[in-house]
Order: sequence, then structure tokens, then C-alpha cells
Amino acid sequence: MAIAITREVSPRFDECEITHIERTPIDLNTARAQHCGYINALRQLGCEVIELPAEADLPDSVFVEDTAFILPEVAVITRPGADSRKPETESIIRALSPHLKLVHVCEPGTVDGGDVLVLGKSIFVGLSTRSNQPAIDQLNELLRDYGYTVTGVELHDCLHLKSAVSRVDDKTLLINKKWVDTFHFENFDLIEVDPSELNAANCLPIGEFIIFPTAFPKTRAKLEERGYKVVSVDVSELAKAEGAVTCCSLIIQ
Repeated sequence: MAIAITREVSPRFDECEITHIERTPIDLNTARAQHCGYINALRQLGCEVIELPAEADLPDSVFVEDTAFILPEVAVITRPGADSRKPETESIIRALSPHLKLVHVCEPGTVDGGDVLVLGKSIFVGLSTRSNQPAIDQLNELLRDYGYTVTGVELHDCLHLKSAVSRVDDKTLLINKKWVDTFHFENFDLIEVDPSELNAANCLPIGEFIIFPTAFPKTRAKLEERGYKVVSVDVSELAKAEGAVTCCSLIIQ
């Protein structure tokens, strides 16, 4: 059974960091209700969900993905690129340490988990406003003995690498080619988002199912045409903080 670590929405969620979209009012009750729906979807797909309490002084902390990424052998504790988010790792260290060995990215490296795409033994890291080359250099050192190679990827017009491309299964990626160079992913079957749904490249595979936002029905149809079983969740209020479906959980297989 997979374990999913989540965290409740902060009461200061409407003070979240915004980088590539215009700030719009966030309804806290709606955001919390949508987050509950997301957790229910994880449970329905067989995950054991560990719900961490809200962090009152950390507006973005519902997006636990940015604090770590999980490999079969080890969990990597990141060093988030936004200073306001660096304290988020403290509670995640406590939550992950009973389950996995931990390694840590240190100064001057910065990396958000949303920039980290793990494809087998190849790890790709978006070179974004949040993640830098020193972090990639550290990750290559930290993970070399486990057989991983870590490569930086240039982005355009989006916050994180997984805003532009995410894993559907071992051979397939969902991608917005306008936001990332496809050079690194030529060995994969690429499903392109519908041109009218530029933000649709983020999906969360759980077993045989794909958790996917209700906001992108045309791209959902593309996934279903390929035979994927899609579970739709409404994360529209979370998206106002540049959140998506991978952002709100850390999955331990």
C-alpha cells in the first residue's frame, strides 16, 4: 500500500507565493473542501494518508511536494527556492524519517520538489526561479551511489518542471511542449496537452489510475483515449496559488 503524506491548508493560504500568474482572491473554505476531495481520492485509490496539521505561518505549506522527493532507496529533503518556504521542511523531515533514509540539499543549492521529475534512474530538474545548478550538482553527488543521474532542464513561462511535463507511467509522459524542450524526453511516448489547456501537463499516477484536474476535459479525453483510468478532482482554488495535483502529496510506494 502506498503512503501519501499531505498537509492541511494554511489559514494564511491567500498570502501564497505567486510567480507566473496574476494574484486572484482565494476562498479558504473552498480550498479546504477541494483539498479534502483530493485526500478522499487518494484514499479511494488505496493510499494510506498521513495528514499533517496546517502550518499557520507558512502560507504555501499545503504543497508538500516541494519539500522532498521520494526514491525507492532514500528521500531527498529539498531546500525550497522561496525563503518563505524553507521552514516547511522541518515537519516533513519528522514525517518521513520513520519510513526512509534521508539526505539533504544544502546551501547554496535550492530546489523545489515540483521541479523534480524522476524517470527510472534518470532524474530531471527544472532550472527555474526556484531550483538552481548547485542543487543539481549536489544531487548528483548524493545519489550517485544509488545509480541515479541528475540533469538540468530549461523551462519557459511556468513555475516548475512538472507544470510542463509529468509522468503518466514508465513509458509515457504528459507534456506541454511550449514550456519545455522535448530533447530530454525523446525516448518516451509523449501525450501533448490540448492547445487550449496549457496548464494540463500535471497528473498524478496512483497504481492503475491517474488523478487529474477537472479543469482540463480535453486533455483528460486524450488520456482516456489511450486507455488510462482517470479520477478527476477539482483543484481550481488551489491552482490560484500555482498548485496542481502532484503538489499536494508525497507518495511513498
